[in-house]
Amino acid sequence: MSLFKQLLIAICVFLVVAFSGSFMVGLESSREQYVNQLRSHAQDAATALGLSLTPHIDDPAMVELMVSSIFDSGYYESIRVIDLANGKVLVERTGVPDAAGAQVPQWFVSLIALQSVGGDAIVSRGWQQAARVEVKSHPLFALARLWQSALGSLGWLLACGLVSAGLGAFLLRRQLRPLDYMVEQSHAIARREFLSLPELPRTPELRRVVQAMNQMVEKLKALFQEQAERSERLRDEAYKDSLTGLANRRYFEMQLQARLSAEDHASAGYLFLLRLHDLAGLNQRLGGQRTDQLLIAVAELLRQAAAGQGAGQLVARSRGGDFALLVPGLVAEEAEQLAQRLDAGLANLVTTGAADALPVAHMGLVPFSPGEALADLLRLADEALAKAEGQADRTWASLTQGDAPSVGDERHAWHQLLDRTLGQRQLQLYFQPVVDSRDRSRVLHYKVLSRLRDERGENLPAGRFLPWLQRFGWMARLDLLMLELVLQQMASHGETLALNLSGALLREPQALEKAFDLLRKHPHLGPRLVLELEEDQLPEQAVLEQLTRRLRELGFSLSLQHFGGRFSMIGNLARLGLAYLKVDGSYIRAIDLEADKRLFIEAMQRAAHSIDLPLIAERVETEGELLVLQEMGIQGVQGQLFGAPAPWR
Repeated sequence: MSLFKQLLIAICVFLVVAFSGSFMVGLESSREQYVNQLRSHAQDAATALGLSLTPHIDDPAMVELMVSSIFDSGYYESIRVIDLANGKVLVERTGVPDAAGAQVPQWFVSLIALQSVGGDAIVSRGWQQAARVEVKSHPLFALARLWQSALGSLGWLLACGLVSAGLGAFLLRRQLRPLDYMVEQSHAIARREFLSLPELPRTPELRRVVQAMNQMVEKLKALFQEQAERSERLRDEAYKDSLTGLANRRYFEMQLQARLSAEDHASAGYLFLLRLHDLAGLNQRLGGQRTDQLLIAVAELLRQAAAGQGAGQLVARSRGGDFALLVPGLVAEEAEQLAQRLDAGLANLVTTGAADALPVAHMGLVPFSPGEALADLLRLADEALAKAEGQADRTWASLTQGDAPSVGDERHAWHQLLDRTLGQRQLQLYFQPVVDSRDRSRVLHYKVLSRLRDERGENLPAGRFLPWLQRFGWMARLDLLMLELVLQQMASHGETLALNLSGALLREPQALEKAFDLLRKHPHLGPRLVLELEEDQLPEQAVLEQLTRRLRELGFSLSLQHFGGRFSMIGNLARLGLAYLKVDGSYIRAIDLEADKRLFIEAMQRAAHSIDLPLIAERVETEGELLVLQEMGIQGVQGQLFGAPAPWR
């Protein structure tokens, strides 16, 4: 029971006890007063009747008449005239008035137990005592007065009690409002939010408690921020180029390897290698400072070009004047157009004075797709770059592994296949277990993946067809179909599932409302379905907070996958109440052999642990990697080591 209810009940009990005691004391006092009045009433009647009968004691008719007149004029139970010589009753009148006639409940009559009270007087005949008059007053009149008085007192006390209880409840709620906010603070901490009470209460005791709570929240917030900043510094030192702010060669190769080996999450695209022309000569002609400025300008040019290519792109400086641009989802025609725009932007650097001669740089373009070997791809890219450096007519060159199909034919084929698949709901659901890192037999949830059956009957992984869905603008259409299929599939079992949603769904209000309508029809599945967003497809913070709030209202939760590239945003994620974070597999690969990855993940784990946010490692492939993750306290793991994606058992 809440403190408010306890205090309110205590106040009400106190009022009831106080008012009941006051009522009973007043009632008893009135009862004693009425007893005295009845006694006086009976004695006065007896005395008056005795005096009146003295001249007429020998006249029976007159005696009876006078007794009757007295009996009929008041509330009497009995009046008797007794001859003292022989003890014979000369005249007697008795009667018991009806209590109901006076509108007094019988239970009240029994409760008060007001007894009849009598009085007597002597009737004289000259100097001799002739008779005795006995009068008993009936308590009905007193009971009626007591009943009316009790009703009035009870009504007044009830009115005062209700007003006092209402006023007490209002004052209590007002005084205990800081406690409600402190409860919200504790709930917010559980949701990884840090709230402080801006206005301190006036009550000294509550003020001290609120100040202590605010101090604790600020301490937790500072501790978490410190952990996040430390992790971000470690990541920058390990994976960022200090001059340009781009990713370094190590991070680039790590990400490229992850994209080539992840069939479900990676997509095909193009790799650009760019090399400044005659870097040593630039240093001699321009000096080190201007050459550094040129490198920064080239980095900014590549960053701007990548920003217009959607999510998943990566820009890196490998060494010296060598840069790399990874753009998933591009086809040959679009890659050549991007190369031409980059070539024009590099030429403008001469116009602005950043460079002193043309060509500023050369570029090599090669396509990539999941499943390729990293060494073969980089070798082909180097060959394309060497070819570009040997050309005189243009500064870029493109090479492929073999004969590529026509872009137009490929687009038409994919359009037909995907449109038919989505229209006929022919997607295949595959599931990969996510298990407890310390107990492989304990499945935390199953990751839902999609497969598409092509014309030859082969199941294509998502990495093969997602770029074309993005190109056709059908990602939201895919999300809605997957959500519908998953909700239907969950009716057949009691396991927990995790389903990825694309950023395109969040950018299309109508599609997003359809998704919420689907979830609203299945609120009982909320505890067993976790929706995931990719780190590089997150919307603005306000939109993300609104999304998580709406999902919580429906009983569903949200999480992030492929996390690690934007670790600085973890401070904002603390307010979202996420179910977990899935660490990108590129940071997990060979973590048992690379100390810098281990340091970064340890720092991430400390920051996440400080806000009670579970971490799940993606693409765990070896026992050595699992052992390191267990030592660091990572809660969940996912990868081929624990089971490949497969249809539902």
